[in-house]
Amino acid sequence: MKPFRLEVRDSQIVDLRERLERTRFPDEAPGPAWATGSSLSYMKELLEYWRSGFDWRAQEARINAFPQFKAPIDGIDLHFIHVRSQDPNAMPLLLSHGWPGSIVEFLELIPRLTERFHVVAPSLPGYTLSFAPGQRRFGVEDIAETFVRLMTEVLGYRKFGAQGGDWGAFITSRMAATRPELFTGLHLNYLTVPRDKVSDDADWQAQLADWVKERSAYAIIQGTRPQTLAYGLSDSPAGLAAWIAEKFHAWTDNRGTIESAISRDDMLANISLYWFTGAIGSSFWTYYARAHGPWPVPFPVTVPTAHASFPREILRPPRAVAEKHYTNIQRWTTMQKGGHFAALEQPAALAADIKEFFACV
Repeated sequence: MKPFRLEVRDSQIVDLRERLERTRFPDEAPGPAWATGSSLSYMKELLEYWRSGFDWRAQEARINAFPQFKAPIDGIDLHFIHVRSQDPNAMPLLLSHGWPGSIVEFLELIPRLTERFHVVAPSLPGYTLSFAPGQRRFGVEDIAETFVRLMTEVLGYRKFGAQGGDWGAFITSRMAATRPELFTGLHLNYLTVPRDKVSDDADWQAQLADWVKERSAYAIIQGTRPQTLAYGLSDSPAGLAAWIAEKFHAWTDNRGTIESAISRDDMLANISLYWFTGAIGSSFWTYYARAHGPWPVPFPVTVPTAHASFPREILRPPRAVAEKHYTNIQRWTTMQKGGHFAALEQPAALAADIKEFFACV
């Protein structure tokens, strides 16, 4: 395990700005803005800010304010933040992000947790700072095994809690299902309930129908032809930003603009990590592995579980459905505001729910 410091070369920043200056925009499709994808007027504004107003060095300094490390595990150099609490008896807590996220999601959350927890926040294998060209690809099952090794073999924790959303919910749920003896508890802001199960809940069925018809195209192409998509997004920062910004618009609890839910700088810091590391193609592999294998969580999950249900989460299974798969749900909190990127959108509310749950398990 070696200390790590993020240092993007000046030449990389210059190259990014030059590419942004040469962006060739499409025209706007008919219909309301955002109805068919990222809004043209918004993207012009966002890319100009990324080129001339965004301060990457300030965001780099925010990340470097946290103790970071890299450790050789399973054939890659795994990047992670590790902030130990001043309380030597604090509970270890693993935070796992998803796609198109990164450790940027946790920069406001971690300081709210370290009074009570030793916090470990890895970059998912194949994502941003845990990526190097040519390295092996990781699906959920592989990432779960890697994170078990990180927590137990590298950091020496015998028992720990875990929190996750998006792919992080899949990863931590699989860890809890396969290695329950390691877990004090599992806190999720997304539930990995299989989507092909029959349910009498009309709202749940309507959510699934809408997901298939209107919202799942990105996952289908990332899960079937990830390499083809990777060429465009690895070469064009405008394309990369449009691909990711559309998700922040669709999945946050916003009032018509992304910035009403999260800051523009936070979103661009996240996008910039994908750009500077060249990791977007590798990050798609979780989708490809999922599409070509069985459901990655071997239910039931029996460890004490909590769910923070945010109103604008992309899929919100009812508790009756969730309890068929998570059989020890001890806390179910209906959050007042927030969407898919809970740690970015509502870090104080999420931190409070995490602390209250683990105080009782």
